[in-house]
Amino acid sequence: MLLRIDEDGARRPVSQGHVKMELQNKATRINLFDFKTPQMRAFHMTWLAFFLCFFGWFGLAPMLAAVRTDLGLTTDQIVTTSLCAVASTVLMRLLIGWLCDAIGPRLAYTGLLVVGSIPIMAVGLSFDYTSFLLMRIAIGAIGASFVITQYHTSMMFAPNCVGTANAVTAGWGNSGAGAAHFLMPLFFAAAVSLAGSAALGWRVAMVVPGVVLMVTGVAYYFFTQDTPDGNFKDLRAAGKMPLRKQSSGTFKEACADSRVWSLFLIYGCCFGVELVVDSNIALYLMDYYEMTALAAGICGGLFGAMGIFARPLGGYVADKVSISHGLRGRVLWLFAALFVEGIALIVFSQMRTPGSIITLLVVTGMLVHMCCGATFAVVPFVNRKATGAVSGIVGAGGNALAVALMFLFKENVSGLAWPTAFLIMGALVVTLSFTTFVVRFSPEVEMDFRVAQQEAIARRRRQAVPMTAEAS
Repeated sequence: MLLRIDEDGARRPVSQGHVKMELQNKATRINLFDFKTPQMRAFHMTWLAFFLCFFGWFGLAPMLAAVRTDLGLTTDQIVTTSLCAVASTVLMRLLIGWLCDAIGPRLAYTGLLVVGSIPIMAVGLSFDYTSFLLMRIAIGAIGASFVITQYHTSMMFAPNCVGTANAVTAGWGNSGAGAAHFLMPLFFAAAVSLAGSAALGWRVAMVVPGVVLMVTGVAYYFFTQDTPDGNFKDLRAAGKMPLRKQSSGTFKEACADSRVWSLFLIYGCCFGVELVVDSNIALYLMDYYEMTALAAGICGGLFGAMGIFARPLGGYVADKVSISHGLRGRVLWLFAALFVEGIALIVFSQMRTPGSIITLLVVTGMLVHMCCGATFAVVPFVNRKATGAVSGIVGAGGNALAVALMFLFKENVSGLAWPTAFLIMGALVVTLSFTTFVVRFSPEVEMDFRVAQQEAIARRRRQAVPMTAEAS
């Protein structure tokens, strides 16, 4: 018998007819060493694809000093190309969210990976500012991979662990930006030794992530499916899910929800900050702390590397808090993490020695990624009929606010030194953290969530019994 937990703490029975969050064979646990079930195949393919997309997206970041010299660009022009690369992802994330609802995550990811690999390989053909700018805009489109990753795991995992699943896949995927800061300088050095010049080295180095992305796109098509029960096309043909034309109004429905736009701003305050730091940290450490390109790349990579464990931690805490405090507990955890992130950014802006700046870079990176995980531990429950649309809008918020924040670092526009820009960014995060209180859920939705969560936990326990008996 399913039980609901009322406000007075009493447990009362709930009829099956009241359960609106249907599990539909979603996984109730994350078994990292399982590569056979469709849920875990999707789990591993999504984080790997996302990792490679971010690796390709930020592959140029640690080599921008060489690009600046080779193409005769100014620092301000470099910032502009980074800004435009982030901006292009805003529209692409909105589109990809709708596309996931329409054709499913499998086809959406396959197309994005294959098409997105082309400009990554072709960026080496750039010969001036305009051509480089256009290539970076095209490369920025692969940032929409995040939306598909979150959508696909939301389709595969039950309410008791979906926050953790979303956060782990996104966190491991996000670490691709950190890996790019670590590895691309090595690829660059190897390419320079082979090509004989830095001008050719950065161009050759970018071919590597492009080729890997294209191969991964083909693998994604063959090794994943849209849901635990099959692909959208087959399920629609069997009458087991709404037809494609019936999902056309979900985007408008998501746009009319104020909670979606609150999460739009919130995600901008964490993922938007992440993009700004990832794009600028290498140049910041080189210009303000006189680090070498290799040292700046490695230190900058520490920020992205926090995503490996910090983002999963943000989602895991949200899942655990929701056991006793429901969906409201997830929101309160998000507020607390975001508020502290803003404080950390303010302190980061005041550091003046290499040791202190690296320490605060790590602390801030940890908090930023935890907030990202906490945000998408809430997103799957805002509108279950429009998961793709909500994910797309919220995901676009990260890029939209990143574009706005990038202007703080354009000295010819803002007139600000970069430490001051970081200070203002931190103050803005503290202020916008209070928008989390706009995200509310009705008592009925809260009850549905608790019932679905209890059923998922019960299923997990039942599945564990045979395993325990067999082991004994």
